[in-house]
Amino acid sequence: MLRSLFVVHPARVVVLGFAVVVVLGTLLLMLPAAAEDGRSTSVLTALFMSTSAVCVTGLAVVDTGTYWSGFGEGVILGLFQVGGFGIMTMASLLALLVSGRLRLRMQLTAQAETKSLGIGDVRRVLVGVAGTTLAVELAVSVVLTLRFRHTYGSGYGEAAYLGYFHAVSAFNNAGFGLHADSLTRYAQDPWVTLPIAVAVILGGIGFPVLLEMLRYRNRARTTGRRNWTLHTRLTVITTVLLLIAGTVLTCLMEWTNSRTLGPHDTAGKLLNAFFYSAMSRTAGFNSIDMGALHSSTLVMTCVLMFIGGGSAGTAGGIKVTTFAVLAAAMLAEVRGEPHSVILGRRLGPHVLRQALTVALLGVGLVMAATLALLSVSRASLDAVLFEVVSAFATVGLSTGITPDLPAVGQLILIGLMFVGRIGPITLVSALALRERTRRYQLPEERPVIG
Repeated sequence: MLRSLFVVHPARVVVLGFAVVVVLGTLLLMLPAAAEDGRSTSVLTALFMSTSAVCVTGLAVVDTGTYWSGFGEGVILGLFQVGGFGIMTMASLLALLVSGRLRLRMQLTAQAETKSLGIGDVRRVLVGVAGTTLAVELAVSVVLTLRFRHTYGSGYGEAAYLGYFHAVSAFNNAGFGLHADSLTRYAQDPWVTLPIAVAVILGGIGFPVLLEMLRYRNRARTTGRRNWTLHTRLTVITTVLLLIAGTVLTCLMEWTNSRTLGPHDTAGKLLNAFFYSAMSRTAGFNSIDMGALHSSTLVMTCVLMFIGGGSAGTAGGIKVTTFAVLAAAMLAEVRGEPHSVILGRRLGPHVLRQALTVALLGVGLVMAATLALLSVSRASLDAVLFEVVSAFATVGLSTGITPDLPAVGQLILIGLMFVGRIGPITLVSALALRERTRRYQLPEERPVIG
């Protein structure tokens, strides 16, 4: 029954589940006990924060550490933990379902290349996601707790709370922090920024990739071979290249900026440039002043945010595999080759169509939301575009205009966060499940392009 529901209406199940959690989170955050001053929070503020937490975005209209009480902070932590776990689990199960259905219907010969999860591995997916989440969060929280306790003089209870909150927020790519300045006070401390960056990257590349890397690591010990699937290789290689590119470009653009990287020494500049590059594609933490960035850096960041992280992970965006597939298609066209080839494998036409659909719909959604926000606010184009892309890609980085937006502007961002988080997952699964073979071909004709 459940499997048939997923097959017929995969989008309905995902959207309904996350919508219910958003509503419950809104009701909890509206309770007087959730606010530090003991007053009931407005519906709009509670809805915005609940959506941002469940969709693991990190955009906020009030300061998390000062506005909310301990109960409110606990609710937000629970929401982005549930949201992150749900996203990884749901996306993995949908990928499992899609791959199983396609194998049965199309009898794919390259099963080893397309199957990262078996059709009977539902229990293993659930246990694997839970185990991976718990292991990474605990490891990072221990490192952060020890650092906060012994370097910054926090008590054991406060240090443990700070460490766990930021570890969970990092692995789920939520970007929520308990300091008003995010992580700028730790800009020179690699024992805080690097563990958080590692957690963000691991959560962002996706559970199927993590599972496969662990599985083949054990196999490589006995056979000496590391046969990763195309999806894993694409995700890892593209992620590394984007991390390097973001780090280099941030250094080039902000090296002498006296309000960002300028005051740091060389090691500090490289550390903060790498941290910014990692956060730009997945999470909303920042160790430098976002409002002081050059316009060129903001544009570069928009590109990284729009690309996002890996599939079936807690990162948003159109995903690195979509970006890689589109790049391979462009390269094949420039070379005049009949097929798109990447890492020694030929890509099917349906893969290219799905990638193009996701990318163009993302561009259209961003442009429509940008025009809508510009019509209701007085913010500049670069600030509005940055905020829109951050919401769509569920990144959470902000130039600071979100709290000042009118109610309709905040509602636009709420819808954008929800669609940006749930949309790509349900869209791709729906496209794959609807794929059918046409038994005839229409006459071919070529229009003029360009």
